[in-house]
Amino acid sequence: MKNFRTSFLAFLCTIFCISFLQTGTAQDSAALEVADSAICASVEERACVDPKEEFSAGVEKLYCFTRINGAAVDSEITHVWYYGDIERARISLAVRSASYRTFSSKRIQAHEVGRWRVEVLGPDGAVLKTIPFSIVP
Repeated sequence: MKNFRTSFLAFLCTIFCISFLQTGTAQDSAALEVADSAICASVEERACVDPKEEFSAGVEKLYCFTRINGAAVDSEITHVWYYGDIERARISLAVRSASYRTFSSKRIQAHEVGRWRVEVLGPDGAVLKTIPFSIVP
């Protein structure tokens, strides 16, 4: 009977520790918000330079800038770049404080004219924000 009690207490302690660790490190998308976002051709001092919704086909490279609020612990977001409905890039980015600025970039081919968007995903894959833009001839 003593062995059963000891084993049972060890089991309960293990379950408690696992639950505590998961609660303490998990970051729910509901806690995160995209406070600011933009698409631009350059980033300086962790800010978008001349953000736009329309770019010429010769742009070569664009940046998606996001400022994320609400991270209670180190977390991660993902920028998913779409050309029309085709996923062209998926970039995971760290979020290391309650208000954190980060960005990703994507090379744009001259023939990729049309509608684009970047979906900002939270740690659980939920869409936090969609940022549409266009490449024009």
